[in-house]
Amino acid sequence: MKKTNNPEDLSFKCPACSDGKLIISRAEHKLPDGDLYLIMKIECDKCDFTKSDLIPLETPTKPGKYTLRVNSKEDLESKIFRSFSGILEIPELEMEIEPGPAADFFITNIEGILQRMKNAVSYYNRNLEEKDDKVERILENIDKAINGEFKFTLIINDKMGGSYIVPAKKESLKIEYF
Repeated sequence: MKKTNNPEDLSFKCPACSDGKLIISRAEHKLPDGDLYLIMKIECDKCDFTKSDLIPLETPTKPGKYTLRVNSKEDLESKIFRSFSGILEIPELEMEIEPGPAADFFITNIEGILQRMKNAVSYYNRNLEEKDDKVERILENIDKAINGEFKFTLIINDKMGGSYIVPAKKESLKIEYF
């Protein structure tokens, strides 16, 4: 890292190619619900390395449990804001996304969560030595959920706060603050 008195004039060596310089850009973005986020993007000027991150600047931070009942295709449009400390689970699919040491804050919708789960289970399934009926059933149920044909519950537990759900239908969401 090059030391400088000007915080805008930082340069870092690319971790992917070691030849390029990382260019850091940022922008503040206000969502329709009033939340303010810092969007950071890091790009190498020599190779295809990129990294993006969202950092909440103003967002609800109450620790709690958010439970959303997903009964229709419309519910898949509900927005999910998962902080670096939120645990996301869908019991009916036997799926859980736990934050790890490098967990990022992310914003998506229910369909995006289901697609992440499908990608992870598909990757796992491809690397099995023999077919596993339980894994195949989970993949079938994820596909049904993506098509709005499988009812399920999405739960976010966040003991530190920062995670929340903006439901497509308010009556589908239950919140318990810790």
